[in-house]
Amino acid sequence: MKSLLLTAGLLAAAFANAQTNLQDTSFLQPVEVTAIRATDKTPVAKTNLIKAEIEKNNVGQDLPFILNQTPSIVVNADAGNGIGYTGMRIRGSDASRINITLNGIPYNDAESQGTFLVNLPDIASSAGSIQVQRGVGTSTNGAGAFGGSVNMSTNDIIKEKGMEFNNTYGSYHSFKNTVILNSGIFKNHFTVDARLSQIRSDGYIDRASSRLRSYFASAAYLGTNNSFRVNVFSGREKTYQAWNGIDEMTLQTDRTYNSAGREKPGEPYANETDNYLQTHYQGFFNHKFNKLWKANVAVFLTRGKGYYEQYKGGAKLSAYSLPNLIIGTDTTTKTDLVRRLWLDNYFYGTIFSLQYEQPKTQFIIGGSINKYDGEHYGEITWAQKQAAVPAGYRWYDLDATKTDYAAYTKASQQLGKKFQVFLDLQVRAVNYDINGFRDNPQLVVSNDYLFFNPKAGISFNNKNLRAFLSYGRAAKEPNRDDFESGNAAVKPEKLNDFEAGLEQKAERFSWGMNLYYMQYDDQLVLTGKINDVGAYTRTNIPESYRSGIELQAAATICKWLNAGANLTLSRNKVENFTEYIDDYDNGGQQTKSYKESDLAFSPEMISAIAVNIFPVKNLEINFNGKYVSRQYLDNTSQDSRSLRAFYTQDAKVTYSFKKTSIRELKMFVQANNIFSRKYEPNGYTFSYVYGGQLTTENYYFPMAPINFVAGINIKL
Repeated sequence: MKSLLLTAGLLAAAFANAQTNLQDTSFLQPVEVTAIRATDKTPVAKTNLIKAEIEKNNVGQDLPFILNQTPSIVVNADAGNGIGYTGMRIRGSDASRINITLNGIPYNDAESQGTFLVNLPDIASSAGSIQVQRGVGTSTNGAGAFGGSVNMSTNDIIKEKGMEFNNTYGSYHSFKNTVILNSGIFKNHFTVDARLSQIRSDGYIDRASSRLRSYFASAAYLGTNNSFRVNVFSGREKTYQAWNGIDEMTLQTDRTYNSAGREKPGEPYANETDNYLQTHYQGFFNHKFNKLWKANVAVFLTRGKGYYEQYKGGAKLSAYSLPNLIIGTDTTTKTDLVRRLWLDNYFYGTIFSLQYEQPKTQFIIGGSINKYDGEHYGEITWAQKQAAVPAGYRWYDLDATKTDYAAYTKASQQLGKKFQVFLDLQVRAVNYDINGFRDNPQLVVSNDYLFFNPKAGISFNNKNLRAFLSYGRAAKEPNRDDFESGNAAVKPEKLNDFEAGLEQKAERFSWGMNLYYMQYDDQLVLTGKINDVGAYTRTNIPESYRSGIELQAAATICKWLNAGANLTLSRNKVENFTEYIDDYDNGGQQTKSYKESDLAFSPEMISAIAVNIFPVKNLEINFNGKYVSRQYLDNTSQDSRSLRAFYTQDAKVTYSFKKTSIRELKMFVQANNIFSRKYEPNGYTFSYVYGGQLTTENYYFPMAPINFVAGINIKL
């Protein structure tokens, strides 16, 4: 809060002293971003979103839904309406395999490798640009990209001062209120930007509420050869848990059912919530030596602390390392209790690069050093038999550290007028120490990994025609869950990615196609297998692959009509897959083998279409459609364990105008899922043998039927 107040003071001074004479200022581009992003000539499959496109899609839902129309992406939300806990997959790869960076700084959680964007509510309102890469791409900082990468930049320079008020109201009592302040350039060298956001929603799913708050503050000095920038941004989230999903039978009669909190007798427990505060501190220094050389260094600290709270009915005292409670002749072995499972962590480090650029030659050398210090502990805040639990009791208190070093070099060279070659070599070293787990406190893990990730390609550019061929390799260490199950034999995953692309851009029509073949060695997947301590664990499977074609096209049909579409057709297979099924009748597990089966959550077809109509001045009508074919919940290719194909259609009407005192006033109404399709983009499954029969239980995360959002955005 102090940082925000300081920034507000600087911003007020900036508005008072703003100057419009900018001709003496030499603006440095965000060097920390250009070091890792792909250019137009880089042989990578990518999609760039500029600020205007981000603003158009930002109607209050989380970042995955803003990216929903980009190729090969499938999104989901626990609460069913795109607010709160949301997720996305690129080419079938989940968030733990998508490399996300904020201004070049790694964002993926160091231990789970997932991306919890709920911790950064409304970060899109501060983003100047986003690049989505598919495949290995040019991922440099953080864990390797096994399906794609998303790089957000908030360091773009806003030259003009201004103020924005963005407000939306939608179904399920959903609100978004955002205030943005930009100083523009003042005294020819300084700029200050700030944002405050609040998002609230009750969610489509019962009690799946979200209470999200965030702020963003940035101050920069821009010189002819140097620039400094400091960012401080933070998000606080409180969401009612909705991560259990809905069983198949209940789904038919009550699509909004939520089992969370129902261990409490009577009404569900009111505070079965997830609570987390995450604050980011970033500092950047960019220096331009001359016309050929420039460099950057950034330091960062990400501070996170929070817990999720649960009511546990009939909990065994022994499970919490507590003795039985003996009062007279009565012995108590169980009690109802409320527990909090805490995370308390620091993630800090530096990224740096040195860049050389001539018209035909570009060269970058850089690296990163970061460390994660995490504490995991559990508290019991209430117990029915309170005498059984000492005050301030923690039944576990364990820590983990992870250190990550990376160095890379990138080079691109123009060959003649039309060809360019690209080479990217990265070395990454990881040390991961875990001092016990909640359910296995005696298990200590210490592992070191060394990865070499080369990437190379060639591109052809002739006027508005571009073609490329590329190869990229990525390797990634197992995550915390893999070690928590006691799977000592778990190995790193490796990916060899082959890509070929062709695209043509013209004034009225553009099109593109991309072919890919992603071959995995030792990919980690759930097979149902339990290890020697009875825990389910992901298992390395020797051979699997994803292959496909991505098609895109956009056309300006006339001055009042344009359209765009993309289509992904893919084949995603596991070779020689073995499923393990619990046998409750005889003990142990049964096995079933599949010569070739589909990878879970990897649809064979993903497509999106957008039609934009401008019937009269200042009025815009948008129709966005999304189709996703059948997805399997596991790797057995059984329709009985799958998510049905779905198509959704959204519609939006926007009216905007400008006046002397108002830069822009924009009003819109959007209807999501206008045909009220019943669909579930996410779920899970497990099977077992009991009574001589195979039983499969499926759980789903349904999305909302037709729902609405209206908004008014004012720029001063």
